[in-house]
Amino acid sequence: MNQRRQVLVYPGEDGFWVAECPSLPGCISQGASKLEALANIKEAIEGYVAALQADSLPVPEDHFDAEVVSV
Repeated sequence: MNQRRQVLVYPGEDGFWVAECPSLPGCISQGASKLEALANIKEAIEGYVAALQADSLPVPEDHFDAEVVSV
């Protein structure tokens, strides 16, 4: 099954890129580049969803409702 998930990617304090999936609490990864962080979070999402399914737990839906706010 092909899913779409919203992912946040931002530079971490250690020079690595951080990627997280807000709809899956605690699903966070990182990489030396943005592309590596995206590849790693994709793998993390797949593992997270597989673990939920293996435990017969519901998989949270992603609603794509992010906003960018200027302050």
